[in-house]
Amino acid sequence: MDTPVPRATGTPPSPWPTVARAVALLTLIISVLLTAFAWPSVRSYVHDVPVAVAGPTAAVEQVSAALDQRLPDGFAIIEVADTAAAEQLIRDREVYGAIDVSSGTPQVITASAASAAVAQTLQSVAIGLSQAQGHGTSGTSPIRDLVTPPADDPRGAGLAAGALPLVMGGLLAALLLTKLVRGTARRVTGALAFAITAGLAVAAILQFWLGSLGGSYSANSGAIALTMAATSLSIVGLQSLLGYAGFGLGAVVMMLIGNPLSGNSTAPEMLPGRSGTLGQLLPPGAGGQLLRSTAFFDGHGATHPVIVLMTWLALGAVLCLASGLQARRATTVAAGLQRTPASPASATTATRRS
Repeated sequence: MDTPVPRATGTPPSPWPTVARAVALLTLIISVLLTAFAWPSVRSYVHDVPVAVAGPTAAVEQVSAALDQRLPDGFAIIEVADTAAAEQLIRDREVYGAIDVSSGTPQVITASAASAAVAQTLQSVAIGLSQAQGHGTSGTSPIRDLVTPPADDPRGAGLAAGALPLVMGGLLAALLLTKLVRGTARRVTGALAFAITAGLAVAAILQFWLGSLGGSYSANSGAIALTMAATSLSIVGLQSLLGYAGFGLGAVVMMLIGNPLSGNSTAPEMLPGRSGTLGQLLPPGAGGQLLRSTAFFDGHGATHPVIVLMTWLALGAVLCLASGLQARRATTVAAGLQRTPASPASATTATRRS
C-alpha cells in the first residue's frame, strides 16, 4: 500500500497590515517624486533675473520703471553706459540679456544659449516696451541674440535633457563600484577613471552627434568629467562610511534635490524662492552652469561652479579616506585580539575542564 505523500506547505501569505504599510510607503514615495520634479516647474517665475540696461541715466530710469511695472521684482537691473558694456556683461555671464536705449530706440539683446526661457521673457518685454511707446502690437523693439546655441539644436534641448542622465550615471557608478570593487583606493580610482571616460563619451555625443554643444571639446569633456567625479565620488564616500544609508542619502541629495533645483532647463533665478541658489550649490546645478560656460561663453562664469564641484569632490575623497582609516583601525583591533594570549585563570579553567 502506497504511503500518501504529504502536501508541501507553502509560505503563508503576508498579513494585511504589511500590505497596508507597503501601499502607504509606495504612495509616499510617488508623492515625494512628483513634488520634487513638478513643484519647481509649476512654481517657476521670473524674479531677480540680472539684466543690463544701457543708456543715459534718465532713459535707464524710465526703462527700469517700465520693467518693474510689467514684472514686479522680476529683474535685477545693472546700469551701464553703452552697448559695448552691456554686451561684455552678457559674454561674462554677469547678466542674461540687456535693454539698450543708448541710441534712443530700445533694443533688446538676449543670450538664448544662457537660458532660452529668459530670452523668451525678454522678447515679450520688447513687445511691452513698444506698446508703452505707442507703437502698438505691430511694431516691436529690435531683438538681437548675442549668444545662440548651435544650429543643430537651436532650443538647447540636448543640454537640458542631458542633465538627468548625468546624475543617474553618477549614481549608477557609485552603486556598481561599491558592489563590485573592494578597497577604498580602488573605488576612488574607479570613480575618477569613470568620470574621465564618461566625460569624453558624453561630450562627444552632445557635441559631434547631436550638435548641442559648441566651444572646445576638451573643455566640455572636462566640465562633464568634473561633474561626474563630484557626483560619484561623494556618493561612494557616503556609502563607504555609512553603508546603504549613505547611498540613500546621496541619491536623495543628487536626484530629488539637486536635479530638480539645477535650473538647467530654465534658469536658477526662475525657480521658486531661493531654491535656485540651493541648486547651484549641488553638483547637478553647478555642472550644468559650468557646461554652459565652456560650451558657449569661452569659460566665463565658470569660477563658482568649479569651486562647488571641487568642494564636493574633496568631500567625497575625505569620506573615502575616513572610511579606509576606520576599516584599517577595525582590522588592527581584530588582529590584536587574536594575538592576545589566554590569561592564567582561563588556562587553569581549561585544564580542569579537560
